[in-house]
Amino acid sequence: MKLLFPRNNDLLETTLINTAGGITGGDRFEVAATARAGSKLTLTTQAAERAYRAQSGQVGRVRTRLIVEDGAWMHWLPQETILYEACALSRRLDVTMSDQGRFLMVEPVLFGRQAMGEEPRSILFRDRVSIRQAGSLIYRDGVTFDGDAAAALDRPAIGGGARAMANLVLVAPEAEGLLPLVRAAFGATGGASLLRSGLLVARLLARDGFELRQRLLPVLEQLTHHKLPANWRL
Repeated sequence: MKLLFPRNNDLLETTLINTAGGITGGDRFEVAATARAGSKLTLTTQAAERAYRAQSGQVGRVRTRLIVEDGAWMHWLPQETILYEACALSRRLDVTMSDQGRFLMVEPVLFGRQAMGEEPRSILFRDRVSIRQAGSLIYRDGVTFDGDAAAALDRPAIGGGARAMANLVLVAPEAEGLLPLVRAAFGATGGASLLRSGLLVARLLARDGFELRQRLLPVLEQLTHHKLPANWRL
């Protein structure tokens, strides 16, 4: 793994580059980053991450630990993770924040490449997210697909035929005022709620990655104050 630091006069922007070109069974990746007091840090990825076919019994694992100190702003904005047929991926994101820290995350996931006619009929995908602020657990989320993900996503109560999704969390004092904007942009196949003061959580479903970006990018532009990393627009 390598890090690239694009020139940006307003904040520190970091691009994570997986030099292996993807993730497969048996791989282990660990990322740790800290936004020090009063700093602004954006972390993104060079392009979509790919979870490839894994050998039987082998699971690729990704663990990310983020720390946001007093008065710091951190944006965790990786681009899409594409789940290929027969992949096995377990990932975990743990965020520790101070009471005065601010945090924005989005994690988009594509279930196969629709333009290529791919359908994820046998995959393992485990995703866990936890956020702690001032020592208290304020958010915990878990998603698991084990087996025929396409059949599960076709069920009305799960995906309604969607093959792309994104999970978005904003921890900031202005979260409540941004709730109407997120709801309007995400539309009927998205949902957004204020779980507590200063904590906005949203999930978006879409037919494919193109539709997902169409509805996700305007929201990210607003939430990042028009400082979305350039590679998101390529």
